[in-house]
Amino acid sequence: MRHKKSFNHLGRTSAHRKAMLSNMASSLIMHKRIETTTAKAKALKRYIEPLITRSKDDTTHSRRVVFSYLQDKEAVTELFREVSAKVADRPGGYTRIIRLGNRLGDNADMCMMELVDFNDTLLAEKAASKKSSSRRRRGASKKKTEEPAATETAVAEEVAEEVAEEVAEEVVEEAVAEAVVEEAVEEAVEEAEEEEPKKDNEKKDA
Repeated sequence: MRHKKSFNHLGRTSAHRKAMLSNMASSLIMHKRIETTTAKAKALKRYIEPLITRSKDDTTHSRRVVFSYLQDKEAVTELFREVSAKVADRPGGYTRIIRLGNRLGDNADMCMMELVDFNDTLLAEKAASKKSSSRRRRGASKKKTEEPAATETAVAEEVAEEVAEEVAEEVVEEAVAEAVVEEAVEEAVEEAEEEEPKKDNEKKDA
């Protein structure tokens, strides 16, 4: 019975399947990228990721355990020297599967499997996007908001100065008008006072 045996047998015997996955894992470690079917890539992902995690602990025991799976000294050396240093800060998810479409002939679903930390183009794009991220945009937006605010304050100050000048001019004009009215009233009073003695003299003469 095959109860709860959910892994893919890949149409091969146990020995054939283990040998195939061992060779594919060694190729992936040495070349950092391989092209295979999607079913084999998913099986390889479950096979190789525990080995990469074990490579973070560089001890003789870890090397012997990994060698029992890979059976390739060069692949073990590459894994513990190069790959483990790259994936030191990554908590799992060391591989990426990229679908390539179907293969001519048997129409098998093909894909490219690669180690995530060895794709230089994607890493460069991420670094560039981080450098030109929202920090500059936030700074630019702040500058943009600061510039209109500064212009608004300057315009408001100019308007206030103009209003103050207009008010001062009105006050001065009112004061001048009052002074002119007072002078006119005083002149009228003086003329009236001068005319009264003349009228009295004329009455006397009459």
